Amino acid sequence: MTDATDAQETAAEPALRTTGGPRRQPLMSQPPDDVESAPIPLLEPREGVPPVIATEAALADVIAAFAAGTGPVAVDAERASGYRYGQRAYLVQLRREGAGTALIDPVGCPDLSGLGAVLADAEWILHAATQDLPCLREIGMTPTRLFDTELAGRLAGFPRVGLGAMVENVLGYALEKGHSAVDWSTRPLPEPWLRYAALDVELLVDLRDALEKELDRQGKLEWARQEFDAIASAPPAPPRKDPWRRTSGMHKVRRRRQMAVVRELWTARDQVAQRRDVSPGKVLSDAAIVEAALAVPTHVQALMALPGFGHRMGRRQLEQWQAAVDRARGLTDTDLPQPGQQTPGPPPPRSWADKDPAAAARLSAARAAVTELAERLGMPQENLITPDTVRRVCWEPPREVTPEAVAHALTSHGARPWQVEQVTPLLTAALTPSAPGGEA
Repeated sequence: MTDATDAQETAAEPALRTTGGPRRQPLMSQPPDDVESAPIPLLEPREGVPPVIATEAALADVIAAFAAGTGPVAVDAERASGYRYGQRAYLVQLRREGAGTALIDPVGCPDLSGLGAVLADAEWILHAATQDLPCLREIGMTPTRLFDTELAGRLAGFPRVGLGAMVENVLGYALEKGHSAVDWSTRPLPEPWLRYAALDVELLVDLRDALEKELDRQGKLEWARQEFDAIASAPPAPPRKDPWRRTSGMHKVRRRRQMAVVRELWTARDQVAQRRDVSPGKVLSDAAIVEAALAVPTHVQALMALPGFGHRMGRRQLEQWQAAVDRARGLTDTDLPQPGQQTPGPPPPRSWADKDPAAAARLSAARAAVTELAERLGMPQENLITPDTVRRVCWEPPREVTPEAVAHALTSHGARPWQVEQVTPLLTAALTPSAPGGEA
C-alpha cells in the first residue's frame, strides 16, 4: 500500500486536470481552436437515442445483448424526487462495450433481476453510487463490484465532482445540464430528456479509465478500491427512526404538545402522499406543519387562517388536517413525544467544553491534524475519515492509547484499512494526554 509521503507528492503534481488520453472525435460539433480551454459540446449519443425498453420481450433482447457485451457497464437511474412519493427509479440507463446504450422503463419492466444477474460479474460504473443503488436494488439490480466516478474525483482532489464538471475537466466534453430535475415519471418521456439520459452514460467508461490512471498516479488507487468495495458490500440502510423529527423548521418547535402536532400532521401527510403517489411536499409543506404546531388550532377556521392552509385548500382537506391536530391535542402527557431524539454516540461538540474539557481538547487536536493531512493528500476531510468517527474516538478513547488500540477503535467504527493506516498516527498523538497537539 502506498504511504502518505508518496500520495502527498503525487497529489501535489499538476499532471492531470484534463487527462484521459486521446480525446474522442466530437459528436455533432467541430472542435474549437483551443480544445484545452473550450470543452466540446456533446450533443448526441454516438449511436443515436435508443428506443425506450418497456416490454418483457424487448427487455429479453437487452439482457441478451448486455450478457454478450464485454468490460464494465455504465449505469445510471433517474428518479422523480419532488414529484412522486419515494425514490423509485423511472428510467434506467446502461452502456457496455458490444451492447451499446439501453434506456429501460422500470414502470413497464418492474423486475430487472434478470438483467442484474447477467451483469453480476461485471464492474458497474456509477456516479454518486449511493444515490442510485437503493432504487436499483428495488428493481433487482445490485452490483458486486463498482467504480464510483464521483468518489474517485473526491479522492483525486478535484474541486468540482458533479458529472458534468468531471466529464469537462477530465475528458474535455460539455454535457447538457437542462433536465436533471424534471419529472421523470412523465410518460411518454420527451425526446430531449431521453437524449440527456443516454448522454449521462455515454462517457462513464472513459471517465472511469481516466480517473483510475490518475488515482494510480497519486498512489490512491488501492484506497479507492477499498471505498468502492465498502459501498458495494454495505447493507440497505435501516428505516429512519422518527422521520417526522426531520421536518424543516423543527427547531422552532419547543413544547411536547407542539411536537405531537408535527408528528400527527407528518404521519397524515405521508399516508396521503403514499396513497396519491405524490411528493409529500406537494400535499402539505413543512412550513405549514410547523405553523400548525406552533398555533395548535382548536377548529378548522383557526387552521384556515394559518400560512399554508389558505382558501385554495378544500374543506375536506382542512378537516383532515384539523383531525390530525385534534389527535395531538387529545394525547395524555405520557403519550407525548420526548423533546430530544435519543441518538447513540457522543453529544454535540459545542457542549464538550462544559461536559468534558479533556475530550474537547482531544477533538480540537484531532480535527487540526486531520485537516492538515487532508490538505496534504489533496482530498476532503470527510473522505479521509468521517467526522463522526473522529468524534466517537475522541469522546471515548481507548483505555490505553496505543497505535494498535486506536487502529482497532477506528476499524470498529467502520474505517477502511487505508484510512486506519493514514489516521492512526494522528489520533494516537491527539489522544495522548501528555501531547494533545503533538505531531503525527
